[in-house]
Amino acid sequence: MDRQPGGWWRCVVEHAGHGSDYAFSVDGGPTRPDPRSAWQPNGVHGPSRIFDTGRYGWRDAGWTGLDVRGQLFYELHVGTFTAEGTLASAAGRLDHLVDLGVDVVELMPVAAFEGRWGWGYDGVALYAVHEPYGGPAGLQEFVDACHARGLAVCLDVVYNHLGPSGNYVGTFGPYFTQRHETPWGSAVNLDDAGRAHVRRFLCDNALHWFDDFHVDALRLDAVHSLVDFSGRHLLAQLSDEVAELSSKLNRPLALVAESDLNDPRMVEPTSAGGMGMTAQWDDDVHHALHCLLTDEQQGYYCDFGGLEVLARTLTRAFRHAGDYSTFRGKNWGRPIDPHKHRGHQFLAYLQNHDQVGNRAVGDRISASVSRGRLAIGAALVLTSAYTPMIFMGEEWAAGTPWQFFTDFADPGLARAVSDGRRSEFAEHGWDAGSIPDPQDPATRDASVLDWTEPVRGRHAELLEWYRDLVALRRAEPDLRVDDLSRVEVTIGEDWVAAHRGGFDVVANLGSGDAVVPTRGRGKVLLAFGDRGRLDPDDVETTGSRVRLGPDTVAVLRLMPA
Repeated sequence: MDRQPGGWWRCVVEHAGHGSDYAFSVDGGPTRPDPRSAWQPNGVHGPSRIFDTGRYGWRDAGWTGLDVRGQLFYELHVGTFTAEGTLASAAGRLDHLVDLGVDVVELMPVAAFEGRWGWGYDGVALYAVHEPYGGPAGLQEFVDACHARGLAVCLDVVYNHLGPSGNYVGTFGPYFTQRHETPWGSAVNLDDAGRAHVRRFLCDNALHWFDDFHVDALRLDAVHSLVDFSGRHLLAQLSDEVAELSSKLNRPLALVAESDLNDPRMVEPTSAGGMGMTAQWDDDVHHALHCLLTDEQQGYYCDFGGLEVLARTLTRAFRHAGDYSTFRGKNWGRPIDPHKHRGHQFLAYLQNHDQVGNRAVGDRISASVSRGRLAIGAALVLTSAYTPMIFMGEEWAAGTPWQFFTDFADPGLARAVSDGRRSEFAEHGWDAGSIPDPQDPATRDASVLDWTEPVRGRHAELLEWYRDLVALRRAEPDLRVDDLSRVEVTIGEDWVAAHRGGFDVVANLGSGDAVVPTRGRGKVLLAFGDRGRLDPDDVETTGSRVRLGPDTVAVLRLMPA
C-alpha cells in the first residue's frame, strides 16, 4: 500500500467488490481484519469481506422516524430472545412487541465478538454485525421489519473498550492511551496524540448505523468511562454530528447514554455546555424500586430502599445529587432542575440486562417477590414521568434467568473468565459451585426465553397487566406529561401515592390492609394484588380514600369535584 497524508495508506485492487475477502499485514506481520470491516463471515480473527450496504432494497420509504423520548423501550438480546438466537428469528416475534405497545426495540450490542454466544459487550469489530446473528444483511432486514410495524430501533454500541479476543485495532494506530485507566485497562484514546483519527473512527461508526442501517437511536454504553480531557468532549462532538445527519436525512435520530455520573449536563444541549444526549439511563430509579420491593441493600444498593428514596427518584430523577454516596465514599452527582430538565430525558426501568445478568445466578426480580410487588413496580414505572423501558420477558414474569455467558476459544482466557466469575461472588458469600459457568453452553441455553410462558397462568395474567398499563399510558395525555415540577409523591408508613395530572397511582407495600389518601374522589381503572388481578369494582373507595390489601396497587382516575 502507498502512504498517504495524515497517516492513511491506500491501494487499488481491480475487480474487488461486494463479497471480496481481504486483510492487512502491517510491516510483514500476521494478517489482520479491517478495523472498519462491516462483515466478518469467518469470525473476528478471519479476513474481512466487503459488504456493499447500498445493495439492500429498503422497504421503509414511508418511515419518517420517531422521537424516542417518552416512548416505550424494550431491551432485547438477540442471542437469547429466541432459541435460534438470530435477528431473523427475533423478527418473527415482533408482533408480540406490537401487541404489548412497544415503540422502540433496543438491541443489545451486535458488533462482532469471538464465539457463538455472548452478551455483546466484548465486541472487537465495531463496524461489523455478529455473523451468527445474521451478519450485516440480517440487521438491515430486522430494521426494515421493525419499521414496517411502526417500531423504531435503538442499537447498543460500546465505545469505551473493546473485548479481550480479536482486538487488533492497536496494530493500526494509537487507538488506546496509557494516560488513563478504565475497568478494562488502558482507555480509548480521546485526548492523546493521534486522537483525531480515533475520534473520527467512533463518530463515523455512529453515523454508519444511522445512515447505512437506518437505525433510529444509539444507546452508548458506560459513557462515564469515555475519559476525555480535550477541549471538546467526544459526546458533544458526536451529538452535533448526529444532529447534522438528522437534518440531512429529515428524520429524528437519538443518542441515549448509560451514565453513572448523575450529572444533568449529560442531557443538556451542547450550545449550553452540555453533552447533548437525547436521554440517559437512570439507574437510581431502578435501585430505589428494587430495594423497596426486595429489601436488598447490599453493595451499591446501600443508600437505597425506603419510600422516601423512591419519592425522591420519582420526582427528581437522582438519589445522589451532590450528597454523600456511601458505596463510593464521596459526594456524588448534581441535582436536576425540574423546571428545566424533562422527565422523558431519563429512562426508568424495573429491570435491565445489567441488574439481572450481573447477579450471581442471573435471577430476575420475579424470582424474589410476589406478583403484587411485580405489579407495583410495573405500575410505578409505566405511569411515571420518565421514558419507560422493559427488559425482555419482564412483561410476563419470565421464569428463565438471564445469566452471564461467554464463548471464548482460547483455553486460558476461558478459564480466567470462569474462575473470575466464581471468585467474584465467592467473596460475597456465594458457594462457588452454585455460580453458573459462563463458558458452559448450558448457561446460555438456560437464559433463552420460554415462549410457552406468556399464554400460561400467572405469566399471562401479568402480561395482561403490562398491556393494560401501556395502553392506559398511551391513551391518557396526563400520563405522558414529563414536567417533573408537576409530579407529586406522597408516602405513609407502608404506602405510596404518585400523583400524575388527573390520575393517582396508589400502592400498599405492607403486610396488612392500608387506607391510602387520594387527591379526591376517584374511579379505580386498574388494580392488582398479591393474589393476582383485581376487579376494579372490588376495590373499596370512600371519598378521597382507597383501601388496599397487602402488596396491592391501583390506578385511579380522579372525578370532577
